[in-house]
Amino acid sequence: MSKHKKIGLLEAVSMAVGTMIGASIFSIFGVGVKIAGKNLPEAFVLSGLFALLVAYSYAKLGSRIISNAGPIAFILKGIGDNVVTGALSILMWISYVVSISLFAKGFAGYFLPLIHISPSAASMGIVEIVLIVSFTALNFFGSAAVGRTEFYIVLVKLSILGVFILLGFLSIKSTNIIPSFDQQHLMGTLNASIVFFLSYMGFGLITNASEHMENPERNVPLAIFISIAIVMFVYISVALVAVGNLSITQLIKAGDNALAVAAKPFLGNFGFILISFGALFSISSALNATLYGGANVAYSLAKDGQLPLFFERKVWFKSTEGLYITSGLAILFALLFNIGQIAIITSAIFTIIYIFVLVAHYRLADDYGGNKTFILLNSVILIIVFIALMFYQWKTQRIAFYGVIVTFSTALAIEYIYRNIIKRKFVK
Repeated sequence: MSKHKKIGLLEAVSMAVGTMIGASIFSIFGVGVKIAGKNLPEAFVLSGLFALLVAYSYAKLGSRIISNAGPIAFILKGIGDNVVTGALSILMWISYVVSISLFAKGFAGYFLPLIHISPSAASMGIVEIVLIVSFTALNFFGSAAVGRTEFYIVLVKLSILGVFILLGFLSIKSTNIIPSFDQQHLMGTLNASIVFFLSYMGFGLITNASEHMENPERNVPLAIFISIAIVMFVYISVALVAVGNLSITQLIKAGDNALAVAAKPFLGNFGFILISFGALFSISSALNATLYGGANVAYSLAKDGQLPLFFERKVWFKSTEGLYITSGLAILFALLFNIGQIAIITSAIFTIIYIFVLVAHYRLADDYGGNKTFILLNSVILIIVFIALMFYQWKTQRIAFYGVIVTFSTALAIEYIYRNIIKRKFVK
């Protein structure tokens, strides 16, 4: 890495913010409205608190355990080299691959109507391929190029959302944003908070990039908490403006374009176009940061003996197959599959990883810092969140529920077979 400038605090925050906002506000905002109704802002507050519970352990461990493997390095240190650790690392890499393909599909869905081209399998496929290949080329030039580009993308995105928030607040109907506390709305708030809790998972990319960061002992914890604070403010503010300017019925009807439609009452057609461009910038930054983090995970886990050695034949950032394979599989997913239900499975994967990070932190707290009682409480809360997520999937997304079970079982089986065939262990 001597030839490449290290990532600073500002770039690290930009990467995390870019992923979180791009993965949530423009992708599943309509889903949140449908679940929580007028209590959507409160759902964002609750989900942010869930994220901070996990961030506590990420900050403590990430400042001391410096590795591109991020949470897998924490779990390896805390529970040892075993089939579970290996299966979690495989699941984590797959979740990045699927996320990249999801962002590519989202970008194509916004981009084609904006240039007056009817979305089709061919036109969507072309945009998806060009987008992923372009960001793969960008990542090839190294972490500094990624960080600089991410900063400018996030700056534009936050400026657009800033206009939406500032002007939207002036026309909010106060009666629209008064929360309801009946049983239906309270359950909706809890369910939405569980769904949106997963939209904060982008802060984990900070630990994935820790080997390439300046002063990681200081900057990793700072970047984690700063990025979550920024994203919480943006989420809550955008939710207040959207719910305050349009009825819940109108927002649900808008679906994927809920935010763009919400801008029309105070910005007209200009607002619709502006927010559409904001969506493109958001999705671009999310794809950029996730591709960088996913490729880093593939490389670092290969280096430590987890993925097949094919991933590390070349030096990182010179000609790494890990980066190319991650991108190639993402293109394949984008072209061949409907990513909606797979994305839900990916969210469940991250929640499981978070639970094991907290378990590892509890076991490492005496040596690496942290209040064990607080960690235990956080673990219990997170387990309840996961159970609630699975129950919600069972009630509303039965295929996704079965998909989670199959995905976890498959990863465990692959890891078990892989270890027995090549007798491979992590390099500590």
